[in-house]
Amino acid sequence: METVREYRQSVFCRNLVTYPVTVKETDILVSTVTRLDVLTREKVFLYRGQIESYIQQNPNFLHSLIPWDLTGPAPGIIRDMSNAARLAGVGPMAAVAGAIAAAVGNDLLRCSNEVIIENGGDVFIKTQMPITAGIFAGKSPLSMKIGVRIDSASHPVGLCTSSGTVGHSLSFGKADAVCVLSDSCALADAAATAIGNRVRTSADIQNAIGFGKAIPGISGILIVVGSQMGIWGKLELMPITGKKY
Repeated sequence: METVREYRQSVFCRNLVTYPVTVKETDILVSTVTRLDVLTREKVFLYRGQIESYIQQNPNFLHSLIPWDLTGPAPGIIRDMSNAARLAGVGPMAAVAGAIAAAVGNDLLRCSNEVIIENGGDVFIKTQMPITAGIFAGKSPLSMKIGVRIDSASHPVGLCTSSGTVGHSLSFGKADAVCVLSDSCALADAAATAIGNRVRTSADIQNAIGFGKAIPGISGILIVVGSQMGIWGKLELMPITGKKY
């Protein structure tokens, strides 16, 4: 599997400052109007701490592959992950990267009116003008040759990617990329995993899209398997001709 985040070499955010922030296993790429790396690190520590504390009290939360039955008080990020997992039919940790990106991103919006946070292929986006997000799909010939146009001027959105051939995230499928668009970054993350689990070959693309579009709150799906692709919903394909994000 590909482990190096090669796609970050192609990131370019016009008029925004882009910088990495790393806290333990969380390795994010942040774009804001001004550099906010100290604040970003504090927020990552905060939300990671909430998740880690909840797992200490509820160890099964970390390993569950089915929706989590949330009972009693819990931090907002745990509730976001649990709700996303319930809608997508997966374990709550399938939503962790998207949930952290959204929690940190929403906090940064108090200091910057434009924020993009990429967390392992899961992206929280709030920009004044539309952007093109390139699709990294490992060894597929379509990888970084196509992108999707994202308009987040009115409200933040999440564009999250799951892959059975790229990275370390758990997937039971073999898709090179499953990208999901939603107003909820946590839901987009969980849904990308759920949809990706259903793709073993290109013959599974349409059935997987049929499954995904039935998940409440999902507005777009893109699946890439080798040279084959399927798309549904509010995703506008764009050619990638240079550095885009």
